Parts: sequence; C-alpha cells; structure tokens
Amino acid sequence: MHTILSIQSAVAYGHAGNSAAVFPMQRAGVNVWPVYTVNFSNHTGYDTWHGPMIAASDVAAVVHGVDERGALETVEAVLSGYQGSAEVGQVILETAALVKQRNPSALFCADPVMGDLGRGFYARPGIPEFMKEHLVPAADLLTPNLFELQYLTGRTTKTLGDVLEAAEQLRERGPRIVLVTSVVADDLVPDPMRMLAVGEDEAWVVETPLLERDFTGSGDLTTAMFLTHWLKTENLAETLSTTASIVYSILEQTATSGDKELQLVAAQDHVVAPKHSFNATRLS
Repeated sequence: MHTILSIQSAVAYGHAGNSAAVFPMQRAGVNVWPVYTVNFSNHTGYDTWHGPMIAASDVAAVVHGVDERGALETVEAVLSGYQGSAEVGQVILETAALVKQRNPSALFCADPVMGDLGRGFYARPGIPEFMKEHLVPAADLLTPNLFELQYLTGRTTKTLGDVLEAAEQLRERGPRIVLVTSVVADDLVPDPMRMLAVGEDEAWVVETPLLERDFTGSGDLTTAMFLTHWLKTENLAETLSTTASIVYSILEQTATSGDKELQLVAAQDHVVAPKHSFNATRLS
C-alpha cells in the first residue's frame, strides 16, 4: 500500500485542502497521514471563517513526531497545497527533504496555489515569490493552473503550443512532471475543460465537458488523484485520463446536488469506478 504525507489546510465544514484530498486518496486505497497548516471552520470563499493558522514550528513538531516513530522511511510522497506563510512553506520544503533522506525514492508533489485567471493573486504577499524561487526547484511533480504557470514562467500563453512550451520551461527548473489545469487558449474551442500533463519526452492533453460553476477544493482533489494514480502506475497518459474521469464524475454529481460543497462522500464510488471515462490524447 502506498503512503502519502499530506501537508495542507483543513476545514471543519466542507472540503478544501486536506479536507478535499485525504478521503479520496484513502478511498483509492492509499494510506494518508495528514498534517494541518490551518484549522478553519470553512474555506475562505465564504463571507466569514474562524479558527487558527497553525504556527510553522507546530507544523514542524508534528512532522518531527511522525519521524520519531521511524515512519517517514515508508512515505512514498509528500503532498502540499495552499501555504499560509513562507515560514510554513519552508517547513514543507524541509519535510520533503527529510522524507527523501529517509526514503530516497520518495517524491515531492506540490500544488503552487496562489491565484487564478480573472481573479489574480489571492495568496498572501510573499507566497508567490517563495513558490517561484524555492518551491519549483524542489518539486518532482508540480500542478499549477494556467494563471500560476504564467506567473512561474513569466510567460503569457495564447496558444496550446505556448502552454506546452511554458510547461517544458517549468520542467527545466526542476519538476519531472508538470500538470497544468484549466487550460484555455486562443486556438482551442472554449467549451471543454482541459488538463495538460508534460513529462520527459511526452505530453498529453485531456478534455472534459465544462460545468458552469466554480468548485472550491476541486484543485486539491485533482492534485490528490493525480499523485495517487502516478504512484500506482507511473504512466502519464493513464494517470491523466483516470484523474480527469474521477474529478469530472465527482464534480458533475456535486453540480446536480445543488450543494456548494464537493459531494465527496455521496460521490465516493466515482473514485474507484468513475461514471464518466475520458482518454488523454498525445501531443508529443
């Protein structure tokens, strides 16, 4: 059984961060050890939220406690998402390095959460710079959305070829694999949602129908499923196809439910047997 150490935010109500990632990974048959960076009442897309941001020293202490059990040598991947401060980000980088000391074959998968098209940056000041300078070189798998890809590479992408070149440029700075979510381009029809995965000597794109609403936590779910199935298969096309099939099936059920929050429990069977199936197409 694969084991993932997931260092992310947590919410009591709804699904974001670890609260969107841990259960689907467990449902997919992966052992997950969650470490929290915040413990909020709900995600910050609501008008109000309450609860503490967890100090970087406390995050490090939890990881230290796990290490005292001699357990980090069994971890095959460290997963990170939204980072509330550069100090917490530094703890995550140190944790990834420590896990790789304990298990040299372990991976570091990072979702560089910082902003989105049409919304701009929503990460705290200093976080985008930290991501660009420190997170990118340390990651083995990186999962930016298109806005984040453009910031991290300093490029404006207009065509699918531009997106592919930007992803390759990002790979040159460290990550073995780059997954770009929410891909749009002037030379593509606007309706489908697309994800692009680029590895060594291969690039794949997958399309799913567009669902006319926003889903908080969908990026956390996507990265979690992508990492899970990469660990299982190490096949980029299969990983991308399976991720798209799972995520779309869950989002569709969420949309028809009328609920604002991801329906992870109600839609959990889609994690192992998604209702819809999408196949990635090779670009190079």
